[in-house]
Amino acid sequence: MSGALDIATAVLLVAGGFFCIVGGVGLHRFSEFYQRTHAASVTDTAGAGLMLLGLMLQGGLSMVTLKLLLVLAFLLFSSPAIAHALVKAAHGHGLALDLEIEDEPGRDGDAAG
Repeated sequence: MSGALDIATAVLLVAGGFFCIVGGVGLHRFSEFYQRTHAASVTDTAGAGLMLLGLMLQGGLSMVTLKLLLVLAFLLFSSPAIAHALVKAAHGHGLALDLEIEDEPGRDGDAAG
């Protein structure tokens, strides 16, 4: 049973790390503020959540698991709210949303597609 638990923990930790790395790449690759905020908020919640779940598996039924569960609950409630407040403040200060599609090979450039 311990081997299966270790494998499940490793899968969750690697998946969480993958989401965090993808979020970092998204922050680097995206050019607009709103796209970067979306990449950071989604991958932050998913990556950290998966890592916390993996650590909870290793903690077993203990006080450590309860503390990790409280951290996860705080993360799941606060991260989307913070991202929403950040985007709403940026929009309120006049940061325009760029809805134009950049020219890509094979596209004619109109949004109707």
